[in-house]
Amino acid sequence: MTRRTRQQKSSSRTPQIGLLTLVLLVAAAVISQLTGVDILGTLTGAPTWTPLPPTAIADIPGPATLETLEVQKGFGARKDFWQVYFNAAPVSSNSADYNNGAEMPLVAAIGQVQATLDIAAFEWNSPALTEAVIAAHNRGVRVRMVADNEHTIEDSDTTITALVNAGIPIVYDQKSSLMHNKFMILDGSTVWTGSMNYTQNGIYRNNNNMVALRLRRAAETYTAEFEEMFINREFSRKTSPVMDAAFTADSTPVQILFAPEGNIIPVLVETLNAAESSIKFMAFSFTLTELSDVILQRAEDGVKVEGVFETIGSDTSFSQMTPLRCAGLDIRIDGNPYRLHHKVFIIDDEIVVFGSFNFSSSAANTNDENIVLIGDADLAAQFVAEFERVQARAQQPTVNCR
Repeated sequence: MTRRTRQQKSSSRTPQIGLLTLVLLVAAAVISQLTGVDILGTLTGAPTWTPLPPTAIADIPGPATLETLEVQKGFGARKDFWQVYFNAAPVSSNSADYNNGAEMPLVAAIGQVQATLDIAAFEWNSPALTEAVIAAHNRGVRVRMVADNEHTIEDSDTTITALVNAGIPIVYDQKSSLMHNKFMILDGSTVWTGSMNYTQNGIYRNNNNMVALRLRRAAETYTAEFEEMFINREFSRKTSPVMDAAFTADSTPVQILFAPEGNIIPVLVETLNAAESSIKFMAFSFTLTELSDVILQRAEDGVKVEGVFETIGSDTSFSQMTPLRCAGLDIRIDGNPYRLHHKVFIIDDEIVVFGSFNFSSSAANTNDENIVLIGDADLAAQFVAEFERVQARAQQPTVNCR
């Protein structure tokens, strides 16, 4: 993602096709142009930021100026079409303190759902979210769920059985790769996504973010991805068209991509390469040399780079912590005794990248993932504040620079 609009290319069509087929193709092309969803699977390269009429985007307006949100055991803010939340992890090592935390805004939102609730969950054991989802189901909301089988069914502390017993339909990925998404779609108009797993660890121990997008366009894009998994039972590498989308909302560029079928790495490389002054990142896992290479190049060109790695795994041969640190960049390991679980880039304090996508080969090539890029300085400022909180308690790593 850059500030420049890029052109997408359409593959040519042979003229020897029937009238009905031609009509269907034209209709699909029109839908693709209006929605940003590549129904035909003909678009190549990275999705572009295609400006759209405002009436096609934000149905649920928010405040025009930034507002701070009161969040127990966390931080929050909202403006225009977005709300962002960070948990104040770690809250405590005592599970008795794990209540009324950063999950409560989502619990409240679920309590307002009137018609539909779609959930993609890598892990699930939050009592508050479990109760909220069952309550929605019991009042007549159509609830659907897709989940990673290894990290929901097989977890000893899962509460997903309560959802099953309530009669909520759940589709499991049944693959060795991960269904690593953590998103919800509320009433087909709002998406909640980010790095936060719907668990007590995710909410109260690990550093995480959660963003609500009050955009029907985003909801439609995520719903298409959700239904590939729920209805078509397609996980990991899919045969369906790529559901990525790029558009503007309230003059703000937004880009949504899904892995492994999307072009996430090229988009991230292009976005990082466009950095003019600064790159900040927080990474649970960072092993992709494609990203570290462009970061090193931008640093050589004078861009200031700061990053915090999750400690566990940062000293492996695959981690990019040592190469970046040995290049003289301000790279640290986190000070949370549990996990730094963010997957965030902040470019020039203007563009923010977030979602479930770890900066790893597994995320890019095998897992079901999502990632969002938004060019909004106010949203970026909220992530910068979280970065500074994390960086303040981070530690200098011990590395062997050869």
